[in-house]
Amino acid sequence: MRDLTAIVLLFFGYQLCQSQTHEIGLFVGGSNFIGDVGSTKYISPNKPAFGGVYKWNRSPRHSFRFSLIYTELEGKDSKSDDPRRLERNYSFTNQIVEASVGLEFTFFDFDLHTGKNVATPYLYSGITVAYHDNFYFNNQGQLKSENTSSYAYGIPMVLGFKMNVLQSIIVSAEIGARYTFSDELDGSVPDSENLKDVFGFGNTNNNDWYMFTGLTLTYTFGKKPCFCIF
Repeated sequence: MRDLTAIVLLFFGYQLCQSQTHEIGLFVGGSNFIGDVGSTKYISPNKPAFGGVYKWNRSPRHSFRFSLIYTELEGKDSKSDDPRRLERNYSFTNQIVEASVGLEFTFFDFDLHTGKNVATPYLYSGITVAYHDNFYFNNQGQLKSENTSSYAYGIPMVLGFKMNVLQSIIVSAEIGARYTFSDELDGSVPDSENLKDVFGFGNTNNNDWYMFTGLTLTYTFGKKPCFCIF
């Protein structure tokens, strides 16, 4: 029994030792949409985006990361370089709330406990889910609500650069693409099966994308971690 108690205490002591460095802060930037409606430019923010970010730094090279971001995606055929879209002249806006969780990997060690200023590029990926309303375009090109909502799951692909400007303040600049497993964000594929057969349009082989471009400002806290085997 004494040995079991010692093992349990060592296990929980190890876990506490592993979880003593955290970051929490804000994301501010812009968003743009790439799909069957609007411009096809990949980096062209046209609507504000903002939210919160939390990171659990497991080592100087990787962190578990969670974010919650709000934006209003916008697509306008009048902003496209495609003559067919210019002639069609569809447009939409769709409010989304995105939750994302995954791993952030740094190119170089990002040890905040050295007392020096550190900086590094980083990559982030994981899984996202975006809550959005459903709508469609009728035969007159008018936007009609389906009065329903859906979840669009996706994969984030983020490239950024971060540095600490003070002992506990970190500033990051990043560009992040979201590839979704949905084609419903722009109304080109209605959620309803009955409407889909009548009012669906566009390339059904390509799903929707959207981008976030912006800055994060985070505050780091916690004691110096002991060691990490993962």
